[in-house]
Amino acid sequence: MKLHNLKPAAGSKGREKRIGRGEGSGHGGTSTRGHKGAQARSGYSRKIGFEGGQMPIQRRLPKFGFTSPNRVEYQGINVSVLQALHEKTGVTVINLDTLAEAGCVSKKHLVKILGNGELSAKLEVTANAFSKSAVAKIEAAGGKATTIE
Repeated sequence: MKLHNLKPAAGSKGREKRIGRGEGSGHGGTSTRGHKGAQARSGYSRKIGFEGGQMPIQRRLPKFGFTSPNRVEYQGINVSVLQALHEKTGVTVINLDTLAEAGCVSKKHLVKILGNGELSAKLEVTANAFSKSAVAKIEAAGGKATTIE
């Protein structure tokens, strides 16, 4: 490397035209900032969502809906998952701890057993809630569905 080979790193050189360096540059005077107003001043930073004084979109759109503070959120597990768990591990008693160990749910979640899929194994299932179709499939296979209060 010699002095005549030196070049600035790619992307390190800023604009091609330097602004605010006299009228002859074509970008003197107001230095591309226009005349007066907040955006022409130094230190100006636009607020998030500011639309130049126009009513911002978050204020134009109506509020709607309602979120209940008492909503109970369940983690859904289908009977097909229970069947697969039985085939994989051979367990016949399935509760929240069994599902947590298998990685199906987190221990902090409430669990609801849903009726999607087929169940042929006779299982004793304990969970926080059951759908009607899940209870029907578990009992049809000779198992038992117990709800935790």
